[in-house]
Amino acid sequence: MAKSGGNPITRGIVWVILLLLIVGLAGFGATNFGGSTRSIGSVGDTEIDIDRYARAVQQELRSFEAQTGQRVTFQQAQSLGLDRVVLRRLVALAALEDEADSIGISVGDAEIRDEVLQTPAFQGVSGQFDREAYEFALENAGLSVSEYEQSLRDEISRTLLQGAVVAGIAPPETFVDTLYGYARETRDLTLLRLTRSDLEEPIPAPSDADLQAFYDENPDRFTLPERKRITYAWLTPEMLVDDLPVSEDELRRLYEDRAAEFNQPERRLVERLVFSDLDAAQAAADAIEAGETDFDTLVEDRGLSLDDVDLGEVARDDLSSDAADAVFGLGSTGIAGPVETGLGPALFRVNAILRAQETPFEDVRDDLRAEFAIDAARRAVEVEREPIEDLLAGGATLEEIGDETPFQTAEILFSPETPSVTGADIDAYEAFRQAAARTEPGDFPELVELEDGGLFALRVDEIVPPTLQPLADVEVEVIEAWDAAEQRARLTDRAESIVAEVEGGAELSEQPGTAVQELGVLRDAFLENTPDSLVETAFNLEEGGLAVVPTDTGAIVLRVDAVNPADPDAPEATEIKDSLRQSAGQGVAQDVTEAFTGALERQKGIQLNQQAVTAVNQQFN
Repeated sequence: MAKSGGNPITRGIVWVILLLLIVGLAGFGATNFGGSTRSIGSVGDTEIDIDRYARAVQQELRSFEAQTGQRVTFQQAQSLGLDRVVLRRLVALAALEDEADSIGISVGDAEIRDEVLQTPAFQGVSGQFDREAYEFALENAGLSVSEYEQSLRDEISRTLLQGAVVAGIAPPETFVDTLYGYARETRDLTLLRLTRSDLEEPIPAPSDADLQAFYDENPDRFTLPERKRITYAWLTPEMLVDDLPVSEDELRRLYEDRAAEFNQPERRLVERLVFSDLDAAQAAADAIEAGETDFDTLVEDRGLSLDDVDLGEVARDDLSSDAADAVFGLGSTGIAGPVETGLGPALFRVNAILRAQETPFEDVRDDLRAEFAIDAARRAVEVEREPIEDLLAGGATLEEIGDETPFQTAEILFSPETPSVTGADIDAYEAFRQAAARTEPGDFPELVELEDGGLFALRVDEIVPPTLQPLADVEVEVIEAWDAAEQRARLTDRAESIVAEVEGGAELSEQPGTAVQELGVLRDAFLENTPDSLVETAFNLEEGGLAVVPTDTGAIVLRVDAVNPADPDAPEATEIKDSLRQSAGQGVAQDVTEAFTGALERQKGIQLNQQAVTAVNQQFN
């Protein structure tokens, strides 16, 4: 019988294998969220949890996509530095949390409970805290209850510390007054606008050499942007309308179903004023007939508005028998009654008469057919959805789909900025433009629905780089651009000469051009039909200063007539200063917080596990 101890050599080999297995598993766990590595680093004694970093990166990606409206890959996010922004933010938060813990700042369970109970996301349909909603929300966020409540505790403690650091910080009043003086200082300006009619000589037609030189000097203006050469297959209801049979019986039935729309009885726009008794109603009618009052005055005297007495558009059947006889017995607009109604005696005012409308079937037949056919065509397009999806899944090309189905194939040179010349019909659909913008060469064609119920699938065949258009193809554009540039240059020179003359003693009002005055112009003012740079230029000049401001079509001679200091006693001064004080205080508080956090990081020391950071980042690739 063998001894239970076994061979020593065999036991040694087994222990070596187990040791290697343990080492291998430990290395594997370091690269997974659920492995042995639980943090990406620490600040002081506070670790930065690996899952916290992963959630923060994911949240940053979602926030960026929400702001830009575009999907972003993690590689693109890294190129923009979003991952580094997240890491720096978590390091700063960890430094504050570590300091709060080291000096004993904490919050009790009661406050955590209050925060949880008051969070709308954790409340049920009754508006009260719902434990299942609480746990469900945390589960979707990848958090346990204990993890969330600890993070909430850390956040509140951190906020208390930050509040203590910046408490009482306020900018000096001299600083606020200086900001107010700068923001509310104004300028009185004279603007002398020069246009084509102010040129001393007309601009001659450009020579071929002029056009060639301008074309060569401005290639970007005549270069088409990067485009995608796209093959697409599509089907719209309009493509099927003419081929769909529509029977006369179906059209007749549709006409009868909508008879109330095509055949309307006479209608009248009516207002009704009810009285307490018949004598009062009759007295009011007599007073109106005698010219002593009118319907509007009677309504106003009752404390009512015309909306209160308006019945709108009514037909005979909408009124009681007596009221209908009175209202529709009038040959024209006017007052009818008094008439007994269910609310009491009333006067009716007829404001307009809408004659009866009878539209024969023959008059609307074509419209009904088009309407019926387009609905049928939409249903026919929808029938094609599943077969086309099956063909695409089976590897059919768009060309094969065009040959074997009602879908039509075509090609387009697509640019998000420039509508295409070929394929302009499909290029007008926003769904197509979005799909074309996000699709890259090699992507699998997917069936997408158009806004009108049509369907399409596309394939990007080629990325066409930016292309300089031949001069012959854009000659008209070059001529227009050359002429505009020449006009701008000549008028700018003319404006410069006017400035020189005015500085030499000439009167600005006697110079060619159209002069206007702008008084009390603030630094952030918008002056219509002027370049954005004009106001900034004005505030860089002293009183009496002159400058030339080029425009798209010419130039403006600018003169500062007066520099007006801010009025400290203006009615809005207090409100503006309070706003400046608040915004400046927030800026100072942010600077203090950043300086304090930076000092904590240097004092406590930052330890980062770059391998763990890289492991998390790889999960997003």
